[in-house]
Amino acid sequence: MANLTAQTSLRVLGEAYTEKWIMDTTAAHVVYMGTPMFMDQSVDTENVAPFISTLEVETNDVFIGIAAENKSVTIGAIENTEIELYMFPTVLGFYHPTVFTSDVDCGKAVYMEDSGLMVGVASVANHPYIGRVHRVIGDYVYVALSRPFININAG
Repeated sequence: MANLTAQTSLRVLGEAYTEKWIMDTTAAHVVYMGTPMFMDQSVDTENVAPFISTLEVETNDVFIGIAAENKSVTIGAIENTEIELYMFPTVLGFYHPTVFTSDVDCGKAVYMEDSGLMVGVASVANHPYIGRVHRVIGDYVYVALSRPFININAG
């Protein structure tokens, strides 16, 4: 799988917690529901941007949440476009039948390789940590999303 090109199928286990955040416009972004969002501290210390495979997570970057809607911004636009994000303590189900396959994976760390692919391994490619496996039900991996998290082991 590669970066998302359309919204992904998500399921919520229990109750969803969401917040609205302002999107960074130092670059144009097209965000699809299910995209991990982070604060790229080397670019913008207040607003969120999507994590995609061409970005490198650095030690001060902060995982914020998962996009709960589709949204886009143009480069240089006024930074007032809000995007709703699923955040801690939401347990969010991602369709992923191959990476984590059963409840034996409960508690394992979850990282994103790009906006559409989970991996269970950190950091060689600077994958952002998003949370821990809560359950695997069918082809869905339910991830207990992390609190906003500084990726201190990246870079």
